[in-house]
Amino acid sequence: MKYPIYLDYNATTPIDKAVLEAMMPYLTEHFGNAASRFHAYGWQAAEAVSMARQQVATLLGASEKEIIFTSGATESVNLAIKGIFEALNHKGKHIITVATEHKAVLDTCLHLEKLGAEVTYLKVDTEGNIALEALEDSIRPDTLLISVMAANNEIGTTYPLRALAQLAHKHGVLLHTDATQAIGKLPVDVVADDIDLLSLSAHKIYGPKGVGALYVRKKLNLVAQQDGGKHERGLRSGTLNVAGVVGLGKACELCQQMLVEESARVAALRDQLEAGILAALPQAQVNGSRINRLTNITNISFGQMDGEQLLMSLNGIAVSNGSACNSATTEPSYVLKALGLDDTQAYSSVRFSLGRYTTAEDITLAIEHVVQVVKRMRL
Repeated sequence: MKYPIYLDYNATTPIDKAVLEAMMPYLTEHFGNAASRFHAYGWQAAEAVSMARQQVATLLGASEKEIIFTSGATESVNLAIKGIFEALNHKGKHIITVATEHKAVLDTCLHLEKLGAEVTYLKVDTEGNIALEALEDSIRPDTLLISVMAANNEIGTTYPLRALAQLAHKHGVLLHTDATQAIGKLPVDVVADDIDLLSLSAHKIYGPKGVGALYVRKKLNLVAQQDGGKHERGLRSGTLNVAGVVGLGKACELCQQMLVEESARVAALRDQLEAGILAALPQAQVNGSRINRLTNITNISFGQMDGEQLLMSLNGIAVSNGSACNSATTEPSYVLKALGLDDTQAYSSVRFSLGRYTTAEDITLAIEHVVQVVKRMRL
């Protein structure tokens, strides 16, 4: 029996053994710089990067020339939003996003507001959904970009990317999506969905930390946010993390192979976890949509109780009460507050996120542990 049982896959995932095996040669004997063009060490590294670029592109339905490697989704988001604003601010200064976006998007928008951008933060309903009518009403003649995540990292609510793209392009506006949580859990096709920019990270899909990618639709102009060497088509200078890039590529390949079967298996375990907790604890309730959501997540509010004590007492399982990126703050989750929860309800909410290595035994033990802890705290 392993403790604590890991149910925090939305925070990060363990590296898949096949990913680690693919990476190892590029941490040892094939240590060349992919930008070194005049010897075999550089050629080997460049070939590995090219293969990884194709693997990422294949998962997204993109061309390999449309994939830019970065240090992770946060950098990708910054490059996408800031890069578009700088490239097109002669045409306008308005950006539309959602109040429940990841901080990578929200903080980037706040930064741009200091530089003259005007940002509309769309509200969500009690399930975390946005109204397409409200989005369309927010579009102005000077709107440059709409940024809506593919799936929310705290509650799992998913968003209709194809409909969003159609609406954006109807008004001549670009669409960026932070697909960090959706990749590997939902099918994403940038051509079919007509997406202009898409951000992702390796460590959410059983790859290494510190590497990610940005999809940039062909012929779309961005202003680089990092200068010095004109790497990655001039959009992201810096020596590539070859081993990390190889790991991201292999992780994407595995996601493509396993997505359907893995999503179905994890969804069944998630439903078992959710049903077991709700049946034993009638005061508990699920936050967010129970229909349009990721297959691996349930966010449950346990009602009027001390949230910090609850998390400390759940020491048999590894869970969280929100995004790992907000763990330093003592404020209640802004995502849950946006759904209409009060401070106590938000504090007493727990995010359970399952993944590739979650077992049926894990779920049985997790249910027992949660129920025991909550009932003991209510005595």
